[in-house]
Amino acid sequence: MDKARAIEYQNAILPHVSRTFALTIPQLPDALQDVVGNSYLLCRIADTIEDEPALTAEQKSTYLKMFSEVVAAKEKPELLAEQLHPLLTDWTLKAERDLVQNTPIVIEITHDCTPNQREIMERCISTMSSGMAEFCAKQQLATVDELKDYCYYVAGVVGELLTDLFCDFSEEIARSRDKLITLSVSFGKGLQMVNILKDVWVDASRGVTWLPAELFRVSKNADGTTSSDPVLTVEGMRKLIGTTYEYLSQALQYSLMIPTREVGIRRFLLWTLGMAVLTLRRINKNPNFQRGDNVKISRNQVAATTFVANSIVGFNFLIDSLFRALTRGLPGNSKKS
Repeated sequence: MDKARAIEYQNAILPHVSRTFALTIPQLPDALQDVVGNSYLLCRIADTIEDEPALTAEQKSTYLKMFSEVVAAKEKPELLAEQLHPLLTDWTLKAERDLVQNTPIVIEITHDCTPNQREIMERCISTMSSGMAEFCAKQQLATVDELKDYCYYVAGVVGELLTDLFCDFSEEIARSRDKLITLSVSFGKGLQMVNILKDVWVDASRGVTWLPAELFRVSKNADGTTSSDPVLTVEGMRKLIGTTYEYLSQALQYSLMIPTREVGIRRFLLWTLGMAVLTLRRINKNPNFQRGDNVKISRNQVAATTFVANSIVGFNFLIDSLFRALTRGLPGNSKKS
């Protein structure tokens, strides 16, 4: 398949696996759109392997390692697709199954990227895959610190990837790389924490929770044994909301460090950050929600986010002021409430 048709597939599948990134990636400079879109699809393939409930922990570890080798051109993508696709069940979205089946097309774009871009992408997927394999045998994490580690492997590394791609694109951005790399990890972790909180019931339906056991209320049974309540306490939820707020605060600082002339990159970041903040506000307002739809932001809110972000994209003071206003009252932000 020629590159034009491969890019056509990439652009067609993206909205079906992530409406958010399908909306934000086109805001990037032309030179970054294809490589960032391809990087997201690579991460989504790894995520699909991790999330498929019919795969054993051993199978997940095997296919995650195999996928990392595919990205590094050490294994054939056709072999991965042939082996993995038949094992995916209806628990995995149809679009994600299609993505896995078309791994060779995605990898064709990956291997057509520049040497620097390929090195960045390979490093991210290698770290992500090995980290996911480490956690895939666990049905529940024990502590908040363990949750933070998990968020690094599945999302913090994506922040690092984006930063290195931005630095490869812009010498001006590259001069701030050391500070940006640190903040980018928090950006990725913050987005992942929002997703974990929002998708808690979806994950529970397949027998998995990423919420740490130490935040659940433990009851003593008549026979002397103990058991955890199936629902996280409001106090526990608010603690996680506070942690997420701290990450998103650093994501704001990351966004403000991008030069104002890089309007496309700023839009990409601010649209993403804005939607995450609005979702977190809804979770905080209704911590006992029973369905993801209860805290999902509306299309009108998405449209308002993009409009406002575009209007103030070059004004750091206004962006910072709006963030403070939107996060007022969130746990961890009591000093500003």
